[in-house]
Amino acid sequence: MGIRYHRMFLILLLLHGANAALKDPVQKWQTLSGAPPLVIARGGYSGLFPDSSHLAYQFALENSLPETVLFCDLKLSSDNVGFCKTCLVLNNSTLIAEVFPKDDKTYKVNGEDRHGWFSVDFTSDQLMHNVTLIQNVLSRPSVFDGTMGMSLVDDVVGLQPPQLWINVQYAQFFLDHKLNIEEYISSKAKEFGINYVSSPEVGFLKNLGVKLRKSNVKLVLRFLDEQLIEPSTKQSYGAILKDLKSVKTFASGILVPKTYIWPVNKDHYLQPATNLVKDAHDLGLEVYAYKFANDIFSNYNYSYDPSAEYLQFIDNSDFSVDGVLTDFPSTASAAIACLAHTKGNPLPPPGNDTRPLIITHNGASGIFPGGTDLAYRQAVEDGADIIDCSVQMSKDAVPFCLDSPDITKGTTAATMFLTKVATVNEIQKGSGIFSFDLSWSEIQTLKPDLVGPFSQQGLKRNPAAKNSGKLMTLADFLAFSKSSNVSGILVDIRNAPYLATRGIGIVDAVSSALINASYDKETRQQVLIASEDSAVLGAFNKFPGFKRVLQIGNVISDASKQSVEEVAKFADAVSISRGSVVQAHGSFLVQFTNVVDKMHAANLSVYVGLLKDEFMNLGFDFLANPMVEIVTYSSLMVDGIVTEFPATAAEYFRSPCSDFSKNLTYTIMPAKPGSLLSLTDPSVLPPAEGPAPVLDPADVVDPPLPAVTGGGHGAASSPSNDSSTKSSAIAVGASSGFCLLVAGLAALLAASSR
Repeated sequence: MGIRYHRMFLILLLLHGANAALKDPVQKWQTLSGAPPLVIARGGYSGLFPDSSHLAYQFALENSLPETVLFCDLKLSSDNVGFCKTCLVLNNSTLIAEVFPKDDKTYKVNGEDRHGWFSVDFTSDQLMHNVTLIQNVLSRPSVFDGTMGMSLVDDVVGLQPPQLWINVQYAQFFLDHKLNIEEYISSKAKEFGINYVSSPEVGFLKNLGVKLRKSNVKLVLRFLDEQLIEPSTKQSYGAILKDLKSVKTFASGILVPKTYIWPVNKDHYLQPATNLVKDAHDLGLEVYAYKFANDIFSNYNYSYDPSAEYLQFIDNSDFSVDGVLTDFPSTASAAIACLAHTKGNPLPPPGNDTRPLIITHNGASGIFPGGTDLAYRQAVEDGADIIDCSVQMSKDAVPFCLDSPDITKGTTAATMFLTKVATVNEIQKGSGIFSFDLSWSEIQTLKPDLVGPFSQQGLKRNPAAKNSGKLMTLADFLAFSKSSNVSGILVDIRNAPYLATRGIGIVDAVSSALINASYDKETRQQVLIASEDSAVLGAFNKFPGFKRVLQIGNVISDASKQSVEEVAKFADAVSISRGSVVQAHGSFLVQFTNVVDKMHAANLSVYVGLLKDEFMNLGFDFLANPMVEIVTYSSLMVDGIVTEFPATAAEYFRSPCSDFSKNLTYTIMPAKPGSLLSLTDPSVLPPAEGPAPVLDPADVVDPPLPAVTGGGHGAASSPSNDSSTKSSAIAVGASSGFCLLVAGLAALLAASSR
């Protein structure tokens, strides 16, 4: 019965579903039956483990809704034994070519030559005792390759799934090799408890329907791309789609690609929905959609939030599909159980007993260019509590909002001001074009530029808005904030010592702007002053109503008691990196640090960032779902999360699943560091990096700010000097390496794109 796993019990450590206790709220669904849509796990949890492996099926059952359907892509061995495996040729997702290197063949499949290793050429004994599985999607963990055997249908049935779905992709091919899948299914349907059978072959379904006419098995026609030809009718699938009445004569439902329902244009944006679901439902046909995967780009409308995609299909005002076929069934389960029907829910106020603050990073900078009016408006619309301005200074001392003083990052400066290229070692390694070398009138001629952190790997951000919006002065930002319903603002002050040597007083400029906007007397909105420099924070002691936030840019593994005591003398909160909260080995989480607890013990609030929705930014334990990361930090009682996608956080906190006191049938559970790692073979992991440093007093206490001097406004190029802050030096060191949570996965994806 294939290879067994001595550590299978460890799967229990990975449970993310809760047992049923209290009745969940009754929801109205626009499915054909009125019941919630089905979650159909393609090959189990194939987004993490090799598809159709025993562990993938087990993990899917333990981490998804109780009614989750296991999807088995049926293949037959030469001795007519059934097993589950996606793809007709086995060499795409197994190591069969290494075991049987000379047994590859070329066969005609639907009129075309296919070359590879086929199950029809091997006995069940050969396959089950010699062939192991591999992950064939490069963005997914490869550490399980070669450790798991193939799964017989009997193995999957032995897991006692609530429902079983058998897919038959190439019935005629097996019949050509004297293997009759119709007979196999009809003889096993009752024994296996088969609930659904799908196939793209009309003739197969019609014949099977005769054999199963007395059973309750539902037959589903699987549609392929519209231009492809169905082998038995010789019609294109697009033509068959126009005659759903004829489909209803032999099938109870259809399984279609997502784009049959929500088309996508050539620029990868959604088009209006088709009438397919409504038309099918009017005929009594159920509609199931496939090609759902958190780590495969779909379109820009979802902004890399996989939950948003599921909701588009199950929670729009016009219709709901009857089920989704997915590689990540826990995300689909969360969309159904937690997120659907919550758009009108109020966002609970932040607090110790409710949720952390949602703090932006340059506004909703995952949607629009950071620091622009559009990014801030979107952030407010998306439910941000605190919107931020990273203050940069122009040559004529105008403070404005932009992420970096190097304005080649975030604007089109590189195309207009090449003569201004300079090197400022106090600011960054490498050359740039710096805001303090341009007047505000010159900066206003630039366009914002939206460039995502993973654009080189093909994950662009909202190209339609690449150069949209306008940069805002700090005064404009404050005026906008005052008129909005946010609960506060964060003003980020950087590079004060260096700017002082250039004759620019950023601290005075920010103080004046806040006073002019009456924020020194503000009671409705909280003001947070953030800096990596303790002296900058000390300069705002004169504003007792402001909250001072020390930014600790480097990854730390711990914080000494003395360093925490020093921070508490001049700050009310700390902003730390994700790697300072949870340690990682490659792209697997290892353990939580105690940094959050130590800061809390000193009465310091803790903000964690930077969160991004792109799956490449997530460790494998977060299951390619940015919401799981949000849940994880929330469960640690952090006081705020810093994100470029505030809508994703607000979406979660509006849901009933954000209330841990509710005993729901299913909820989104935090990641459990070390659980996935314990299932791997340590020898296949990358070498472990040394521990991150411990925060010491010398890392957080900076010298007094130098006096602002009239240093001139020429091209900036000067050697490093003692005015550079200690905290800043640490942050630069951190930026030169990859965050532990990202490094392994980013390297893997970069390799796959070459």
